[in-house]
Formats: sequence, C-alpha cells, structure tokens
Amino acid sequence: MRRRDFITVIGSSVAWPFVAGAQQSAMPVIGFLSAETLERTRDYVAAFHRGLADGGFAEGPNVGIEYRWSEGHTDRLPALAADLVRRQVAVIAVASTPASLAAKAATQTIPIVFYIGTDPVGVGLVASLARPGGNITGVTNLSSELFKKCFELMHGLMSSASTIAVLVNPANIAQTATEKATVQDAARAIGARLVILEASNPGEIELAFATLVAQRANALVVSGEVFFLTQRDRLVELTARHAMPTIYAFRDFPLAGGLMSYGADFKEPYRLLGVYAGRVLKGEKPANLPVQQATKVELVINQKTAKALGINVPQALISRADEVIE
Repeated sequence: MRRRDFITVIGSSVAWPFVAGAQQSAMPVIGFLSAETLERTRDYVAAFHRGLADGGFAEGPNVGIEYRWSEGHTDRLPALAADLVRRQVAVIAVASTPASLAAKAATQTIPIVFYIGTDPVGVGLVASLARPGGNITGVTNLSSELFKKCFELMHGLMSSASTIAVLVNPANIAQTATEKATVQDAARAIGARLVILEASNPGEIELAFATLVAQRANALVVSGEVFFLTQRDRLVELTARHAMPTIYAFRDFPLAGGLMSYGADFKEPYRLLGVYAGRVLKGEKPANLPVQQATKVELVINQKTAKALGINVPQALISRADEVIE
C-alpha cells in the first residue's frame, strides 16, 4: 500500500482508500476497528483480505473498507466505533475485546464480527458460542488459557524461580480478570509467589518494572492484551536492561529480541474474521453464525537472547518450538 493511499480522518484513526464513492454506489463498505496500530497489523490485515477473497470480495473492485486504529488507546475506541456507525457501514469487523465491546455499545443493528482473545459469553458479547444471537458473532482464541500455558512454560524454563511476575492491562477489565484468576490458580499449583503488575499506558510500564525489581521477581509473563504489542520495543528493551527472562503472547517479541513467545497464530483468526465479514455481506445473519475458536498456537524461542541471559533452554523445549531464532 503506498503512503499516498492513506488519509487521516479523526484523532488517531486512519481510513484506507477505495471508499470515496462507496456511499454513492451500491458497493458495500466494511468498517474495520482495531485497538492496534497500522504498522503492527499489516500482515494480519493481509490475512483479513485473504478471508474476504474466499467469499469473492476484494478491496476496491467490489468492497470498500474504512480502517480505524486506536493505537493502544482504549479510551478512543467508543468514538471510533460511533464514527463507523454514523457512516452506515454494512458490517463492522473488530479486533480485541475492548474494540468489540465498543462496537456493540455503538450499534444493535449493524452486523459486527469480532476477533478476541477471551470468552465472548463471559464478557457479554454473545448469548452462546453456538447461537450468538443479536447482531454479533466472530472468532476467539481464548488467550486466557494460553496465558496460563505461558506461565507454566516460564516456570518450566526457570524452575528455580520462586517469584514470577505477570503484566496485565487493567483497562481491559474482562480479559484481565480472567487472566488474574488463571495465573493465581497456576501459581498456587506450583507453589510460586505471584506478583501482579498492571499497566495501561507507557508511563505505567516504567512503574511496573520498578515494582518488578523491588519485588525481586525472577521471571515475567506478559499478557496477550494488544496494548502490550504496541509497546513491543519498550518492553523488550526493559526486559533486556533488567536481564529479566520473559515470555510473551506474540511472536513479534522474540523476533525483536525477546526471550520467547507462546500464543495464537494470529493470521488464521484474522483470515476467519474476513471469511465471516464476507458471509455477512452476502446476507447471512450474525445470530446464525456460531462463534469459531481458533486453535493453532505457536512457540517461538530466541536462542541468542537465552544465551545472553545465561539460560540453557532444554532440548525438549527446543524440539517443541515452531521457530528457533539463533
């Protein structure tokens, strides 16, 4: 996509092209709402486009797309969702739990398809996975369970760690509540001391690391909440500065120098998000489309970082990895 193809619309939102004449023609328009940034999600948006293509839709020839990015600022999501509703888009595709809740609060009539990392029933998005009801359905990877696995993997790697910290985003109330309960149970099961750190803006990340040091944590587990992905470089820099073994939910982190990650392969659920958006454009009702669960996960290990930290990664764990960065 060429730089001149992008135009700024409101606040931190970005609108992509091919929609200029959409309101004057029969071409449907998709509203795409994300708590992420454009730069971090290019590959995922490409996967979303592949899902649309499965239904015969291509941006430009027969569908327009208006993109809105809150760039990690959850408080911007309601206004961005309301803007898409005012523009009377045909369907709203949303990525993240806060974005999904903002879209649901903004409209009860425009179809919504979501991709989230928590239980959509538990957070009140749908009535049930099999029969969502209302105007909303989508895809989940239930990343709270993956968060527990991250905790267990870190303890397995750092078996001598007596204190393990976890970093969560309190602004994502529903996901954070589930994650806290999950890791508290996991910590009790292995007899580890748990330190819960919270951050919802860059300044709070600095404070969280000060607390981590003061609490003498031996390892860190970072939530898969999308705000932390927008802070990838800062988090990797801080964990390196403090020589803190850390596991993340996104492969972007070990690719940038973090120790390891365990989480969903996000390209597949974004593709499924595109598939569902296409099916809605063809006339299917969200209420009749069961929520899908993305099950593909991946383990990525950065051996260079492990060696710098003096960690000997067991061969059994190396063998399980989907990618090892030397």
